[in-house]
Amino acid sequence: MTTTPLTYDGLDLTDPEQMEKAVPHDAFRHLRETAPVIWVEQEPEARAGFLDTGYWAVTKHADVAAISKNSKDFSTQRNGVIVRFAPDMTRDQVELQGAMLIHHDPPSHTAMRQVISRGFTPRAIAAIEGALKERADKIVEAALAKGSGNFVEDLAAELPLQAIAELLGVPQEDRGKLFDWSNQMLAYDDPEVEGDEAVAAAEILGYAMMLADDRRKNPKDDIITKLVTVGEDGEGALTDDEFGFFVILLAVAGNETTRNAITHGMQAFFENPDQWELYKAERPATAVDEIIRWATPVTVFQRTAINDVQVGDVTVKEGDRVLMFYSSANFDEDVFEDPFSFNIKRENNPHVAFGGHGAHYCIGANLARREVDLMFNAIADKMPNLKPTGQIRRLRSGWINGVKELHADYS
Repeated sequence: MTTTPLTYDGLDLTDPEQMEKAVPHDAFRHLRETAPVIWVEQEPEARAGFLDTGYWAVTKHADVAAISKNSKDFSTQRNGVIVRFAPDMTRDQVELQGAMLIHHDPPSHTAMRQVISRGFTPRAIAAIEGALKERADKIVEAALAKGSGNFVEDLAAELPLQAIAELLGVPQEDRGKLFDWSNQMLAYDDPEVEGDEAVAAAEILGYAMMLADDRRKNPKDDIITKLVTVGEDGEGALTDDEFGFFVILLAVAGNETTRNAITHGMQAFFENPDQWELYKAERPATAVDEIIRWATPVTVFQRTAINDVQVGDVTVKEGDRVLMFYSSANFDEDVFEDPFSFNIKRENNPHVAFGGHGAHYCIGANLARREVDLMFNAIADKMPNLKPTGQIRRLRSGWINGVKELHADYS
């Protein structure tokens, strides 16, 4: 058993400059083979809001899955799940994120998730599926009429935004605001994205509170009313802060991640034209999860140990941050056969792109899958011959596998 921290003397695996170039798959492969749990020191500017000097990097699928399921020894509330906040964030500002569902621990997490899940039942998703299919078709038709453009904005971003608006009962004309605000909240490491993350968060919170107030006065048959009023079963309602942070979570997790999954999926098809031909011909049900595995839109989340705990061969001490690198786990050779092949007929695909199968498994996973499926079906039906016209331009981010530009000819 390792008694002193083994230190990785190379890349900070959350370095946004590295992530702007590419996911560091070679480094991840090396660590999976030689030191699957290893201590990484961080420079002070990379530790905004955190009290320690670094983190444990966890790169094997089995360890990531085990930590995801272990709420007894690991907390999301203590330091949140975000591995790199804006460089000038204080500890107090980090702790303000605690109202968000993803930053709660059981039992409060369990109770809040039970309330929020009212809006993501199979019945709720089925109720909007017809509308989402119609929207997917119209999005593709509009891009096709345009002829060419940035795939990210013309195609990948639109359905997630419209789905959020559909779910929340937000006027569709306001979806652009959600797009801009969520971009600004996540892109603090990218100087090309204009805006201030704190101002954007305040804008979303204010907008959400306005929506909540309206639904309390004028209830409707929609998710907002379900969340801000007491349910028929007596379940409590979300507070204004809780609802506001739920909207932030939905705007980020339900918009940015699905948008990037669709974009990376299209890029994978561009790079593997045989798979695009196969998809157009067969539309295998396995394609969606392979696209999501390949994309892994969130590269890493963190937990904080609340007890001394064994992870692999390492004893993690209480208070240490542990980073679960999903973008490594999803390419673990011990779990995925030929993981660096994009294979839309992959049958054994226990990816952790939705956060592993623990208490914090993505509540909107089924909605995300439906959006990806609807978009690629519509693209394959209506613009089967699209092709790239430029190189992909990635987001500079320490934890989002984001894409800013993917230009394509839609004809």
